[in-house]
Amino acid sequence: MNTHKLEKHIELLKSGDNSAFDYIYEQTNRAVYFAVLYIVRDKMYAEDILQDTYLRAISRLEQYAAGTSFVGWLCSIGRSIALNHIKKYRREFSEDFTVNAYKYGSGSIQLPYVFEAAMKCLAEDEYEILMLCKVAGYKRREVAEMLSMPIGTVTWKNNEALKKLKKILEEEGGI
Repeated sequence: MNTHKLEKHIELLKSGDNSAFDYIYEQTNRAVYFAVLYIVRDKMYAEDILQDTYLRAISRLEQYAAGTSFVGWLCSIGRSIALNHIKKYRREFSEDFTVNAYKYGSGSIQLPYVFEAAMKCLAEDEYEILMLCKVAGYKRREVAEMLSMPIGTVTWKNNEALKKLKKILEEEGGI
């Protein structure tokens, strides 16, 4: 991801050029999606929250401080919306939807087994790095830039996450 080019498009969007949004979305949506998915653990809700995140970000674009991590800013907005979503639905429903998914028509949106295992055994930062590197296809240096971490830390956390995931999958007979 070219940070300079992203900042240029952010400035264009701030000045009213709505066509700049396409580039911004293409460069940032995967990182935001996986940050939200880790919290809500449901693809359908994660997609809805992703859209809400971009709507909120556009309406508050003047609050973004140029030169800081735009992806980090977006992820913090997404996490906030996701946490609010979780709080809201915990109050409204006391039933476990995973056990009774067939009642609510949500059985078809189950995440693949590997993603479920990753969510259960990995810390949030490990999960996010693993998803960005292995699923979204970003390079470790791009992930380091997005998350404002040294590349060595990203590499180490990625390798540790892979080891943990492999161990869990071997123990459960998943591989």
